[in-house]
Amino acid sequence: MQTINKLPRWLSIGLAFPIAILNGWLLIQVIQYFQPLVSVISVAILLAFVLDYPIKFFYKRGVPRNLAIVGVLLIAVVILGAVGVILVPLIFQQLNELVNILPVWIDSGTKQLQVFLNWAATQQDLPVNISGLATQLLERISSQLQSFTGKILGFAFDTIGFLVNLLLAVVLTIYLILNGEKLWNGIYQWLPSNISSKVRELLKEDFQNYFIGQATLGAILAVTVTLAFVALRIPLALLFGIGIGIFSLFPFGTGIGIGIVSLLVALENFWEGVEVAAIAVTIDQINSNIVAPRILGNLTGLNPVWVVISLLIGAKLGGVLGLLVAIPIASFIKDIADSWRAGELRR
Repeated sequence: MQTINKLPRWLSIGLAFPIAILNGWLLIQVIQYFQPLVSVISVAILLAFVLDYPIKFFYKRGVPRNLAIVGVLLIAVVILGAVGVILVPLIFQQLNELVNILPVWIDSGTKQLQVFLNWAATQQDLPVNISGLATQLLERISSQLQSFTGKILGFAFDTIGFLVNLLLAVVLTIYLILNGEKLWNGIYQWLPSNISSKVRELLKEDFQNYFIGQATLGAILAVTVTLAFVALRIPLALLFGIGIGIFSLFPFGTGIGIGIVSLLVALENFWEGVEVAAIAVTIDQINSNIVAPRILGNLTGLNPVWVVISLLIGAKLGGVLGLLVAIPIASFIKDIADSWRAGELRR
């Protein structure tokens, strides 16, 4: 230890860098080796974190904890059951319709593009070869959409394995809710008392607030966009509205979801696709600038650069699940660093 302390600071930092890289590589290997077990446990922990919020809400208002747990679990089961009975069949029905109608939409998009190319051919002063660019773009879009259709069918075949993992996650979530306090107490007792209390507080604050806020905003966006699409008689309105809502759970995902939906609708009718994009973007801006500040506030306080970096690392380590937890983990690390710098972690 004394030898390490005598090393120059630059050399200590240089030695720490390859060790950190090696530990990160080992972490990736461990996560990949134990998949899907790591994902099941992570989902269960996240669900337990989220459900602990309403349980404590009722407990603080005089409801016995066991009764609050039973009540919250029953409400969750009723909601999931209603979604499974009502929405899931409709979503799968519209997915099947999308698979069947997609070739027709691609043909319609080709015809619309041909009309545009005929118009472009009559324009002599255009600076670029629009015909060549449009043809290449259409070929690429068609191949991507056909690949997307194959992935939808593959997802349908993988549904059984997904449902099994989901069932395991739900069972583990119930056990964590019932006995999680003792488990976390056993883990936190390995840390000094002043650090463990702060870590527990920040973990609950960052994860509960982020996921509850994101789920609320995603649900609001999905409902409002779906109702708008139904009012406008957009085809597959339920599938597209819920799809945009699911994409909104991921940082920067709302724009991707709106772009995909608008492109699909534009294949059938270009101006209808523009209308879909305009309506969805307007609703998203209202949701982001008026509703979100009231629900989330300045939750993470992260610089956008660190948000992007954390998303890249999360996607590399955990795929879709890593994208979901990247922001709250980065926010937790930032809060711990701020607390340490402010001296709150010292005895």
